[in-house]
Amino acid sequence: MALEDVSFSISQGEFVSVIGPSGAGKTTLFRMLNGTESCTDGQILMDDHSLENMHGSKKRRLQKNISTIYQDFCLVENSSCLENVLTAALPDMGFFPAVLGLYGTGRTKTALQMLTRVGLAEKEQEPVKNLSGGQKQRVAIARALMRHPSLLLADEPIASLDPVTGRQILSLLKDIQQKDGVTVLMNSHNLKLSMEFSQRLIGLNNGRIVFDGSPDEINDSVIRTIYGDSRISPPDNNRKEVEL
Repeated sequence: MALEDVSFSISQGEFVSVIGPSGAGKTTLFRMLNGTESCTDGQILMDDHSLENMHGSKKRRLQKNISTIYQDFCLVENSSCLENVLTAALPDMGFFPAVLGLYGTGRTKTALQMLTRVGLAEKEQEPVKNLSGGQKQRVAIARALMRHPSLLLADEPIASLDPVTGRQILSLLKDIQQKDGVTVLMNSHNLKLSMEFSQRLIGLNNGRIVFDGSPDEINDSVIRTIYGDSRISPPDNNRKEVEL
């Protein structure tokens, strides 16, 4: 059983981090939320509509409100930044325009706006393979925003990045959450940064929620409950940053 009795709700515009040790069920939870996997029991509701009970075009319309960014970026390395962002429009296109890459002026304009939003306006024609890790994640965020989601799932978005670049990416996600009203649900191993950028933390252990509260409620006892290791303590300003 990957997840059991996992129940929580998130309001529009929140920044929430799901934390916990490896194998706790965080990735499985995200795969169910974006439709990659299905629940064997229970249901996932978005705006009071059940993802599990919807099919075909109705389900696709609902899922359009959910975008995901990944640890390994999931970009086409030999394609340009602009081309990668435009791929977000493929599900809404007809067969032949999609195959021929005929995105149209409107979609191209929107993709350029998204690249500008993440600070990569000058990189539109640059092949992704020439970018740094942080720039690649910015392209991935621009691609996710291309669908104008109300929910952005960030699955370990900074795990492949150095601490400075990782903080920049989280600052960008925070800015998107605050200015655009997008709900950000992040899966993270980094407790310190999760506490810094999130309004709320959900702790998973062995497939169950063992904590759901604000960063201010995190203490030694809570961390032992989540991670099961008494050696782990809450991060503070005088402690070296540690990725859990």
